[in-house]
Formats: sequence, C-alpha cells, structure tokens
Amino acid sequence: MFSIATMLILAFILVTVLLSYVTVQQGTIAVTTIFGKFSRSLRPGLNFKIPFIEKVFKKISVQNRSSELGFQAVTVDQANVNFTAMLLYSVINSDEETIKNVAFKFVDERNFMQALVRSVEGSVRAFVATKKQSEVLILRRDIVEAVKDQLDRTLEGWGYHLIDLQLNDITFDEEVMRSMAKVVASNNLRSAAENEGQALLITRTKAAEAEGNFIKISAQAEKDASQLKGQGIALFRQEVAKGMAGAAKEMQEANLDASLILFSMWTEAVKNFAQEGKGNVIFLDGSVEGMQKTMKDMIALNQLNQNTNNKK
Repeated sequence: MFSIATMLILAFILVTVLLSYVTVQQGTIAVTTIFGKFSRSLRPGLNFKIPFIEKVFKKISVQNRSSELGFQAVTVDQANVNFTAMLLYSVINSDEETIKNVAFKFVDERNFMQALVRSVEGSVRAFVATKKQSEVLILRRDIVEAVKDQLDRTLEGWGYHLIDLQLNDITFDEEVMRSMAKVVASNNLRSAAENEGQALLITRTKAAEAEGNFIKISAQAEKDASQLKGQGIALFRQEVAKGMAGAAKEMQEANLDASLILFSMWTEAVKNFAQEGKGNVIFLDGSVEGMQKTMKDMIALNQLNQNTNNKK
C-alpha cells in the first residue's frame, strides 16, 4: 500500500505533467507569459510549457474575421448619409512581433473592435465631408480605397490587416431621398423634352431637305424637258424647211407654181384640224379670200427666207 506522502507526490507529478503540455488549435497561436512578461508564442498542436511558471496569456486567431457596422456621415452640403458596411480583417502574419502587438496593444477584444469601428467611421466621415450628396453614390469605390489606405497604416501597428471593406448600403434621409427623386424626375423630363425636340428638328430638317431636293430635281427635269422640247421643235422646223425647200426647187425645175405647195399645206392643215380636233372648237377662216390671204402671207414668208439664205 502507498503511503499518503507517496500518493501526494504521485498526484503532484501527475498534475505537473498535465500542466506541462498545452494544445493549440489550428488557426490559433497561443501567447505565454512568465511572471506577467511575454515569453513566447505557441504554434498549433501539442506544446510543452514550464508548469506553474509559464502561463497561457491569450489565444489569438489568425483566421479571417468579419464585422458589420452602421454609421452616419455628413456631406459638404449638409446632407446626412447612412452607411452599412462589412469589415473583413485578419492578423498580418504569425511573426513574434506581430503576435505581441495583437496580444498586448488592447486590453481585450471589445476595446480593439471599438477602436477599429471608430477608425473606419472616422475615415469615411472625413472623406464624405469633402463631397456633395450627388457625388457620394458614384464614389463608393473611391471611399473604400481611401479608407483602406488610411486604415492599413493604423492597423499595421496593431498587428492587423484590413482585407476588404464593403459598403453594402448608402442611403440618405427621407427628405433628401424625396428631393433627389424629384431632381431625377425633372432631369428625365428635361432629357425627354430635349430628345423629343431633337427628333422633331431632325424630322423637319429631313423633310425640308427632301422637299428642297424634290423641287430642285423637278426644276432640273422641267428644264431638261423644255430644252429637249425646244430642240425637238427646232429640228422639226429645220426638217420642214428642208422639205419645203426641196419641194419648191423641184417644182421650179418642173416649171410649176410653188404656190401649189402652200395650197397643199393649207388643205392638209384643214384636214388635220378636222381629224385631230377631238370636239374642241377651232375657229378657221375657210373662205377663198381667207385662203388667198394666208397663201400670200406664206409666199411672202418663203421669199423672205430665200432672200435671207441668199445673203448668207
């Protein structure tokens, strides 16, 4: 049988052995102290420590952590902007100096989170304070980049790194939202009116251009038709003149009176009037005196043409 003293010694040894080992979970680093002073950091797995003297001060997670926060900022034109953001952060690395900063910079996790949230809010507010309310919605990426640039330097001294900042919602006060909706509606109405005006202007311009082109083409066609008609009449007259001149020459050679040609033309004209009149009223002096007068005029005109040709 073991004595009481032996049992106490065995119990002490067992407790000492149990206190000499500590298990650290994956993704976690344990920080130990000796008499309150930093001693070392323990990696994931089974670790040995000095019993009774060396104590585990804190276990630090090196995994990514997230936090949601909501806050308000004021623009340069005094508009209240409400933000809902999500922070994604982690410990920079597993170096001893980094782990010491994480373990001893803040009293506890609550104080660290308070400082982190206030730092993010301050950075966003400082950026928004220089912008107008109409610019905030389109500067989401610029806000995130500005906050990350400013916070990374601060968090590095605490042993942390800001991985991402997402601004999930950016909203304004109800009164501001109503005024912005009115502005958007008025801008849409103005754009619609401008587009309608431009469309009407284009339509009328195209119509005027088409009408102008039509008038121009019609005038050119009428001009060409008149020119061709004049040329046709001139050619007709030339051919008639040539035919009459040839007929008159043949009659002179045959010792016949050239007035027979005129008489023939007169009778052909009367015949054509009767055939081609189509019911139209044509006044024609068909008496012998009228025929003689017309023939005299035509003979005089023929002689005038002959004299003119002889002079040439």
